[in-house]
Amino acid sequence: MLKFTAEHEWLKIDGDVATVGITTHAAEQLGDLVFVELPDVGTSFDKGGDAATVESVKAASDVYSPLDGEIVEVNQAIVDDPSLVNSDPQGAGWFFKLKLKNTADADGLLDEAAYKELVG
Repeated sequence: MLKFTAEHEWLKIDGDVATVGITTHAAEQLGDLVFVELPDVGTSFDKGGDAATVESVKAASDVYSPLDGEIVEVNQAIVDDPSLVNSDPQGAGWFFKLKLKNTADADGLLDEAAYKELVG
Protein backbone atom coordinates (compact mmCIF):
# COMPACT_ATOMS: atom_id res chain seq x y z
CA MET A 1 0.00 0.00 0.00
CA LEU A 2 1.40 3.40 -1.01
CA LYS A 3 0.42 6.50 1.00
CA PHE A 4 1.53 10.14 0.99
CA THR A 5 1.61 13.07 3.43
CA ALA A 6 0.91 16.74 2.78
CA GLU A 7 4.56 17.32 3.85
CA HIS A 8 5.72 15.35 0.76
CA GLU A 9 6.72 12.04 2.32
CA TRP A 10 5.71 8.72 0.80
CA LEU A 11 5.19 5.46 2.66
CA LYS A 12 5.18 1.96 1.26
CA ILE A 13 3.46 -0.11 3.91
CA ASP A 14 4.12 -3.83 4.23
CA GLY A 15 2.47 -5.35 7.30
CA ASP A 16 3.38 -3.10 10.23
CA VAL A 17 6.53 -1.62 8.66
CA ALA A 18 6.53 1.45 6.42
CA THR A 19 9.42 2.34 4.13
CA VAL A 20 9.55 6.15 4.09
CA GLY A 21 11.09 8.66 1.70
CA ILE A 22 10.41 12.00 0.06
CA THR A 23 8.30 12.29 -3.06
CA THR A 24 9.57 13.00 -6.55
CA HIS A 25 7.89 16.44 -6.26
CA ALA A 26 9.84 17.22 -3.06
CA ALA A 27 13.14 16.05 -4.56
CA GLU A 28 12.58 18.27 -7.61
CA GLN A 29 11.73 21.27 -5.40
CA LEU A 30 14.85 20.81 -3.26
CA GLY A 31 17.26 20.42 -6.15
CA ASP A 32 20.53 18.50 -5.92
CA LEU A 33 20.98 17.05 -2.44
CA VAL A 34 24.43 17.36 -0.89
CA PHE A 35 23.81 16.02 2.64
CA VAL A 36 21.41 13.61 4.36
CA GLU A 37 21.18 12.98 8.11
CA LEU A 38 19.14 9.97 9.20
CA PRO A 39 17.77 8.98 12.61
CA ASP A 40 19.30 6.23 14.72
CA VAL A 41 17.78 2.74 14.60
CA GLY A 42 15.68 2.24 17.73
CA THR A 43 14.56 5.88 17.93
CA SER A 44 10.81 6.36 18.35
CA PHE A 45 8.93 9.25 16.79
CA ASP A 46 5.46 10.67 17.07
CA LYS A 47 3.67 11.64 13.87
CA GLY A 48 5.15 14.90 12.62
CA GLY A 49 8.42 14.54 14.54
CA ASP A 50 11.64 15.66 12.84
CA ALA A 51 13.09 12.32 11.76
CA ALA A 52 15.73 13.28 9.18
CA THR A 53 17.37 16.30 7.58
CA VAL A 54 18.29 16.93 3.97
CA GLU A 55 20.39 19.74 2.55
CA SER A 56 20.52 20.78 -1.07
CA VAL A 57 22.37 23.51 -2.88
CA LYS A 58 19.19 25.60 -2.34
CA ALA A 59 18.03 24.87 1.23
CA ALA A 60 17.90 22.58 4.24
CA SER A 61 14.68 20.78 5.05
CA ASP A 62 13.34 18.36 7.63
CA VAL A 63 11.83 15.00 6.80
CA TYR A 64 9.03 14.20 9.22
CA SER A 65 7.86 10.94 10.67
CA PRO A 66 4.57 10.34 8.84
CA LEU A 67 3.11 8.23 11.68
CA ASP A 68 3.95 7.12 15.22
CA GLY A 69 6.56 4.39 15.28
CA GLU A 70 10.11 3.18 15.80
CA ILE A 71 12.99 3.32 13.32
CA VAL A 72 13.99 -0.26 12.47
CA GLU A 73 16.32 0.41 9.51
CA VAL A 74 17.97 3.36 7.75
CA ASN A 75 19.31 3.67 4.21
CA GLN A 76 23.07 4.29 4.61
CA ALA A 77 23.39 4.46 0.82
CA ILE A 78 21.77 7.92 0.69
CA VAL A 79 24.11 9.23 3.41
CA ASP A 80 27.07 8.03 1.32
CA ASP A 81 25.54 9.32 -1.94
CA PRO A 82 22.71 11.88 -1.44
CA SER A 83 22.18 12.10 -5.22
CA LEU A 84 20.34 8.73 -4.99
CA VAL A 85 17.41 10.68 -3.52
CA ASN A 86 17.34 12.88 -6.63
CA SER A 87 17.75 10.06 -9.13
CA ASP A 88 15.29 7.59 -7.53
CA PRO A 89 13.33 9.32 -4.72
CA GLN A 90 10.58 6.72 -4.55
CA GLY A 91 12.87 3.72 -4.95
CA ALA A 92 16.57 3.39 -4.02
CA GLY A 93 16.41 6.85 -2.39
CA TRP A 94 14.25 5.75 0.56
CA PHE A 95 15.18 7.18 3.99
CA PHE A 96 14.11 4.82 6.77
CA LYS A 97 11.82 1.97 7.77
CA LEU A 98 9.34 2.69 10.53
CA LYS A 99 7.65 -0.02 12.60
CA LEU A 100 4.19 1.48 12.97
CA LYS A 101 2.64 1.80 16.41
CA ASN A 102 -0.84 1.58 14.87
CA THR A 103 -1.22 0.53 11.22
CA ALA A 104 -4.81 1.87 11.10
CA ASP A 105 -3.37 5.41 11.38
CA ALA A 106 -2.24 5.08 7.75
CA ASP A 107 -5.89 5.32 6.71
CA GLY A 108 -5.72 9.05 7.48
CA LEU A 109 -2.95 9.67 4.94
CA LEU A 110 -3.34 10.65 1.28
CA ASP A 111 -3.59 8.16 -1.55
CA GLU A 112 -1.72 8.81 -4.79
CA ALA A 113 -4.65 10.59 -6.48
CA ALA A 114 -5.16 12.93 -3.50
CA TYR A 115 -1.43 13.71 -3.35
CA LYS A 116 -1.31 14.49 -7.07
CA GLU A 117 -4.24 16.85 -6.60
CA LEU A 118 -2.42 18.54 -3.70
CA VAL A 119 0.72 19.26 -5.72
CA GLY A 120 -0.96 19.61 -9.11
